Amino acid sequence: MHKSSHLRSLLALGVSTAAIMTASQALAQTRATPASTTVSEIVVTAQRREESIQDVPIAVSAFSGDNLKSQRIETGQDLLQAIPNVNFSRGNFGGYNFQIRGIGTKLVATSADAAIGIHENNVPLTANTLADAEFYDVARVEVLRGPQGTQFGRNTTGGLVNVITNKPSDTFGARISAELGNFSTRRVNGMINVPLPANFALRVAGAYLKRDGFYDNLTTGHNVDDRDLWSSRVTLAWNPTDKLNASLMWERFREDDHRLRVGKQLCVKDPGPTSIGGVATNLSAATSTQDYFSQGCKLSDLHGSNALQEINSAVTLGGGLGVAAGLINGDAYAGKQQNPDLRKIESVFDPLYRNNADVYELNISYQLSDNLELTYTGGYSENKGFTEADYNRAVPTGTLNPNVFFGLLTDANGYFDDPQVGRRNKFTTIDFSDGDSKQQTHEFRIQSTFDGPVNFSAGVSALKFKTLSNYYVTSNTLTAMTEFINLISGCPKTGSLSIPQCLYVDPNAIPNGSGGNYFDSRTGYQISSTAAFGEVNWKLADDLKVTLGLRYTADHKRAQPYQPRLLTAGIGQAPLAVQTVNFREVTGRLNVEWSPDLSFTDKSLFYASYARGYKGGGFNPPQSPGQELFPKSYAPEFINAIEVGSKNTLDDGRLILNGTLFYYDYTGYQVSSIIQRTSVNVNIDAKLWGAELEGIWEPVKNLRFNSSLGYLHTELADNKSLDLMNLTQSDPTLSTVRNGVTYSMCVAKVSELAKLQQAVNAGLVPAAAVSGSLFNPVLLPGVCNGGFAPGTPAATALGFSVTPSAGVAAKLAGNELPNSPHFTASVGAQYQWDLSGGWQVTPRVDFYYQGKSYARIFNAINDRLDSYTNTNLSLMIEKPEWGFQVQAYVKNLTDETVVTDQYQTDDTSGLFTNIFMTEPRTYGVSLTKQF
Repeated sequence: MHKSSHLRSLLALGVSTAAIMTASQALAQTRATPASTTVSEIVVTAQRREESIQDVPIAVSAFSGDNLKSQRIETGQDLLQAIPNVNFSRGNFGGYNFQIRGIGTKLVATSADAAIGIHENNVPLTANTLADAEFYDVARVEVLRGPQGTQFGRNTTGGLVNVITNKPSDTFGARISAELGNFSTRRVNGMINVPLPANFALRVAGAYLKRDGFYDNLTTGHNVDDRDLWSSRVTLAWNPTDKLNASLMWERFREDDHRLRVGKQLCVKDPGPTSIGGVATNLSAATSTQDYFSQGCKLSDLHGSNALQEINSAVTLGGGLGVAAGLINGDAYAGKQQNPDLRKIESVFDPLYRNNADVYELNISYQLSDNLELTYTGGYSENKGFTEADYNRAVPTGTLNPNVFFGLLTDANGYFDDPQVGRRNKFTTIDFSDGDSKQQTHEFRIQSTFDGPVNFSAGVSALKFKTLSNYYVTSNTLTAMTEFINLISGCPKTGSLSIPQCLYVDPNAIPNGSGGNYFDSRTGYQISSTAAFGEVNWKLADDLKVTLGLRYTADHKRAQPYQPRLLTAGIGQAPLAVQTVNFREVTGRLNVEWSPDLSFTDKSLFYASYARGYKGGGFNPPQSPGQELFPKSYAPEFINAIEVGSKNTLDDGRLILNGTLFYYDYTGYQVSSIIQRTSVNVNIDAKLWGAELEGIWEPVKNLRFNSSLGYLHTELADNKSLDLMNLTQSDPTLSTVRNGVTYSMCVAKVSELAKLQQAVNAGLVPAAAVSGSLFNPVLLPGVCNGGFAPGTPAATALGFSVTPSAGVAAKLAGNELPNSPHFTASVGAQYQWDLSGGWQVTPRVDFYYQGKSYARIFNAINDRLDSYTNTNLSLMIEKPEWGFQVQAYVKNLTDETVVTDQYQTDDTSGLFTNIFMTEPRTYGVSLTKQF
């Protein structure tokens, strides 16, 4: 769903590609003078030492602080618009998926590791604010593509993002920048650098952003998805001698606003069939089973107006229990059609979003000799997050029934008092998430710079990460059912702390995990990781060098799962058996680079490499004693990557042109699958290959073009997995059936279900026998729980049986990896006019294209993500002599509405789809003064 013009994107891409061939992004620290007509040399630390980017045999893109500003790359999610084969989107539970060459993190598990390493000043950050914080006072941002398992270690199977902040210097300096924009945007950032006595220097930097929301909440009349955040960074440097350098950094981030964790909810309603095998399912209210054969939402294209319907709530856990408790009559969203504007939602309250982070880093380097340097890099971080949101973001069409259970549940107007949801007379579900984490890291490294042919680096590292997370889903119908069960059981309506045999209703507005009136997914998790690594560079000739690196990693993971308490007697969650798993793996790389003196280039580097990447495995949900339906843990991911590339400087330095070809043997891609109605993490193999071109062209002084082009092919190996949206795999002889005890689904033959429906219509069995009864699962277990399986009393009495199954597994062979478009491209152009009086005027345009992809491994019709384009404009007016700069900008010039990713929920929630979108058109003006 977006408004981009395909013809416009093709024309723009074709013209720009023909004009400049292909070129890259990557202006970091410059050494050339501004008046030079050659492209500036770039310095990066992709191999943990400073080198020109053209001398690094790795696919890497880098952006200086000036480049970030001129291209309006404000956060991590903006990086995809300037790097080939990169993708980014927010995730359903508050995280994000940064993906490089098809490698990212789609797995939903507390023990899941990220495939892209996020580092700040070479310190790995397991929990980080890449998707929340803005870049400010940074020297550069480096993005490395491909496994980086030697120098940077674990969780870099896909690549690495390394943010290098500015360090204190021995010269006083300051900068302040203020910006105003649409959506009442107010943005301020700045820094001050102060030299101190005794070879100390202090640098203090900060950033602040406040703006109105991008979405309208039609229920409250407020705009939501606003931002209100600030960040500060204090760095103290000490350089007492030429041999010793040290720096200590503290960075703090705070956000507290009404940001949306997820966007609109899409669904093509499934009302259920009016007949099954030719037998009517809705002859009367007493014999109606129509809802029992409904999925909630059905398999369909989500790009039309039909997708703006709402779920059939009667078949969801919350809605179904509401029907069972007498609060709701059928589907609470009957006849509901959402507003067609994807940025307009109906939330009963404005969402809450809070994120706090503190990062401490210590870097020490000591020159042991002229050619040996010893470094220590250490970090400690704390993160704390909280969100609260309307689960469906759509208001039901009907109200709760009045005077339920003699007025003890609802009053005469249908209002029900819920501690978390509040006093409401409509079916309402909300979710909360909270999490706390702490991490510490240490690394010692020794590195040589000998004049001879051999140099090396070696070291050891350790990481410890610990977190406790909760995800709550609560509804006024769940609480009502809890109170209903208490009332019919002779317990106090809301239970009691002193009566553990009753169901306890948590009285707190923000749940604390004590209640049985909501679902709480709680997990305590920690990892301890140690590693030893080494790399040797051997210069065989002046133009030929070989690099060999190895890393040994030992990961120990520990998880403390808890049993959800929903509709279960007792207080608080019961801890289950502790889970532990260990992984010990060797990764590394072999690289051969050749730097020939060619007649048609100023400088060329050719390289071929093999690299092995590793990402740790984790835990599957606990099983009942004696069950072995799936492994207790899932395996690690491995990538065996082969890459060949070339980096070239041509035309007397006016053109940089780099190219890369790669092939990945991807073993153990981690993905969630459904086994016996449980979400389980499994491993699937895949193959990936592709190509990338990058470069910069400066044909004449002050005129510069940059561009990148990426091609990616991904292909899953022969495997199968259950797709909840299509458990029958469209086989007309099969039908889904709702489990009235758990509200999950199973599959049975239509011919068998037709016989059962005939028995229902004839009054031989109650309609509830098809789904089963929560109140009497022994007498009425339902089809999914084997109530009519061969040999059961019911099957014997009726003379036929109904055999349930988990479903038909979908074939995955040949499917694409999620969020892996075949083509990505970016083009940028700018020209600097030098005016009288030392003034400079620089207009700039940036264009980005991303091809279509899929949101899930099933590549089904409901998974399709459309291609899209984005255009940014900026105009810079500055006078360097005064340190004064004005920038006007427009981002998303054509105001495209783009869905970047989707999340399909499970069958107990009705299989609705949450979407995530790009930002709308924004524009503003900033003023900067340098002192």
